[in-house]
Amino acid sequence: MSIKNQDTTKLKDSIVWENLSKAERGFALSRPAIAESGLLSQQVENILANVKDNGDKALFDLTEKFDGVKLDTLKVTLKQVAAAKVRLTAKRLKAIETAYGQIKRFHQAQISEDIRVETTPGVVCTLKTEAIDSVGLYIPAGSAPLPSTVLMLGVPAQLAKCPRKVLVCPPNKSGQLADEILVAASLCGIDEIYSVGGAHACGALAFGTETIMAVNKIFGPGNKYVTEAKKQLSQQVNGFAIDMPAGPSEVLVIADANANASFVAADLLSQAEHGPDSQVILLSNSEALINAVQSALEAQLTTLSRAEIARQALQQSRLILTKDLAQAVEVSNEYGPEHLIIQTDNAQQLLKSLRNAGSIFVGAYTPESAGDYASGTNHVLPTYGYSKVISSLSLADFSRRFTVQEITREGLSSLAECICELTDAEGLDGHKRAVTIRLEAPAENAATKNAEA
Repeated sequence: MSIKNQDTTKLKDSIVWENLSKAERGFALSRPAIAESGLLSQQVENILANVKDNGDKALFDLTEKFDGVKLDTLKVTLKQVAAAKVRLTAKRLKAIETAYGQIKRFHQAQISEDIRVETTPGVVCTLKTEAIDSVGLYIPAGSAPLPSTVLMLGVPAQLAKCPRKVLVCPPNKSGQLADEILVAASLCGIDEIYSVGGAHACGALAFGTETIMAVNKIFGPGNKYVTEAKKQLSQQVNGFAIDMPAGPSEVLVIADANANASFVAADLLSQAEHGPDSQVILLSNSEALINAVQSALEAQLTTLSRAEIARQALQQSRLILTKDLAQAVEVSNEYGPEHLIIQTDNAQQLLKSLRNAGSIFVGAYTPESAGDYASGTNHVLPTYGYSKVISSLSLADFSRRFTVQEITREGLSSLAECICELTDAEGLDGHKRAVTIRLEAPAENAATKNAEA
């Protein structure tokens, strides 16, 4: 079946990969366009300029405009956090604590030691790791609170020992943050929490206001305004960084004839319900499996509270029939999904050939939902094909690495010929002189003697 002879915007129509031209294959793997209009860019630019110029006043005004609530203060108090914990049910509190423990165990194993190498006698080089001084953690709050994102950002920030951890989150119509958000933040040792969200919250973290001091780096997902704000701020504020480029959520499933079609459909829908611009893809060498998944999707859609959102997302998703699993691996590597699920008999074997994915879920009993909440891995992942070059969020993202070198006179002497030959090749006399002047000086007290060059 050719891609030209069918409406590929409908999930119910499968695509036969072998029948597609190179151009058609590229179209089949194309992602939904990120809202990037000039209007969006200008709107965000205006919001950021307002925050930069007017500080807290802009935050209060914009929160009233976009969130429909007039705030008296931005900062959440420790008393409010304590009250939130009391209000939570024991079952909800236990779930948050369990997820916290799981995520902490996995990220704790990522703590690195300094690396010290004597590259040649008298020449010692060290790679040191230090926490980023201040980090901003952006937590979305659209249709539901996301305590899982608090944990995914807060735990590595806590383990990296970032001295200052700042959480921002849009308030609800009562001007409050969800109890789950506050309790998760408390577990992660976050005591600086502000009820503000959107592009204006990002601006506050980058520029600083009367209430919110600027941070060095911002983490976390958000809507198109937050995404655009992070992009603009990373380009205009010196020394300010973002975690990674962001796009709509996505999952790709590789399944064979023996996969459970209901499991596959559930995995596809778990991502489709994120938003209408999410994308889900199934790659299978079994037409029977694809047909079974189609039926399961329709049946399960009727049970979802966010069925309409999921149905919209399915309009830009794909069911692709490959000639074999090796071809499915090739297609997956080309696409580079945020989430990759393998439901095949030889899942571990396929894993050896899969290169490009934010996070991989192996086996029938490894749903993507586990990684979103409590398996221990981080759910902040590169989307839009960035998994080919950008890693999933980890402890390393909350640290910076720098090198230190210390060289004795003997060590420098042994390297001098090499250095001088290369400085001559590059015509940098000053670099050469910085070496030779040291070796020409008397060895005694050479490091401290105040002699003229």
